Amino acid sequence: QVQLVESGGGLVQAGDSLRLSCVASGRTFSRLAMGWFRQVPGKERDLVATISWSGGNTDYADSVKGRFTISRDNAKNTVNLQMNSLKPEDTAVYYCAATLTISYSATIKDYDYWGQGTQVTVSS
Repeated sequence: QVQLVESGGGLVQAGDSLRLSCVASGRTFSRLAMGWFRQVPGKERDLVATISWSGGNTDYADSVKGRFTISRDNAKNTVNLQMNSLKPEDTAVYYCAATLTISYSATIKDYDYWGQGTQVTVSS
């Protein structure tokens, strides 16, 4: 079992930055592929960014490329999402996710463990 706890959400203005963090426990963190997803009411949960076990592979949604950066610190069991140049359309609940079954995935169905989510609201 893996427990994930997100933090760092909040209310910001367009153009501002936020840093989300997710701390994992329960399994060897370095064996977990990690991802950030987001969801708005009435819509499906979508990929934001993913990172492989080693951190050597990353993937981003087209809408966040060049603005968001995913990183991990295996010594601290933490995955981060640095979000710059935020836009109102980035407003969503952001979820941290993990999987043990694959070393790297950008597919939501591959993720087995989920955090409770953290709200990000970007005002115009």
